[in-house]
Amino acid sequence: MKSYKRPSFLFNAHLETIFPTLSRRVRVSQSPERLELEDGDFLDLYWSKQGSERLVVVLHGLEGDAHRVYIQGMIRACMQAGFDCLTFNYRGCGEEVNRLKRFYHSGATDDVRRVMDHVGKRDYKSISMVGFSLGGNLILKYLGEGAVLPNLSAAVAVSVPLDLLGCTLEIHKRRNFIYHDRFLRSLKEKVRRKSAHGFDFDLDLLEKIDRLWDFDDHFTAPLGGFAGAEDYYISCSSKNFISEIKIPTLILNAANDPFLSETCYAPHVSTENEMIKFMQPEHGGHVGFFQKGGLYFSEWAAVSFLNSNI
Repeated sequence: MKSYKRPSFLFNAHLETIFPTLSRRVRVSQSPERLELEDGDFLDLYWSKQGSERLVVVLHGLEGDAHRVYIQGMIRACMQAGFDCLTFNYRGCGEEVNRLKRFYHSGATDDVRRVMDHVGKRDYKSISMVGFSLGGNLILKYLGEGAVLPNLSAAVAVSVPLDLLGCTLEIHKRRNFIYHDRFLRSLKEKVRRKSAHGFDFDLDLLEKIDRLWDFDDHFTAPLGGFAGAEDYYISCSSKNFISEIKIPTLILNAANDPFLSETCYAPHVSTENEMIKFMQPEHGGHVGFFQKGGLYFSEWAAVSFLNSNI
């Protein structure tokens, strides 16, 4: 598999990370479906079908949604390769406020399993998964937990925070303040929006929070059933699950990803599972991998890997 070479005008990791979001315009046709859950809540699914016998389920990252350009780009690439595609909004990431108080989080594989069990009832000969960042962590954790669909063929995780504790410390560094502050603003707005719909939150505490760690400690962790932020990060880090993955899986992490700590790379992450292929190009940024010509390197790598393992 070829390696990635960044264009000369994207001369640092931050440009590689930000430029694709600002410059790219991709829109694929999507048909919505609401999946009603047994706990009384719902997930909004979006299908892109063309009559294929092969399906790719695509998962978005932190504070993303089914319509983000990196999701749309991956769906377009997979459809050009002959796949049907499905993506979905995690709880709290859609336009409509969810019915329950809980939010999504980096380890919420119960909802991933609900979606996969749902699509498993469709008549697809093979199903694959592609996830970005938090979505990649969800996929790896889901696969490592076992009890996956019998026709699940392969998976790809792009820019994945294998060690959530290390990555949280990384994003708190001064050089990453743009990303940190953007995520925190968005997460706090979600709590305010839920509160406006009758859910009980401590808004005075919310306004005092100025770190993602503290938000996770006081909101994400308690709502997810964890003792605190550190317990949440350790319990949900996908590096603790990849040794148990039983299907071919590609992990694509750029060496210069500004979000990822050194604990997301070998030798801190076990590479003994023969089902796991690690790609670590020197450049790429976080969910970047820009290439001229329409198809990004991450999309090319994902489609190539899926095609070779089905």
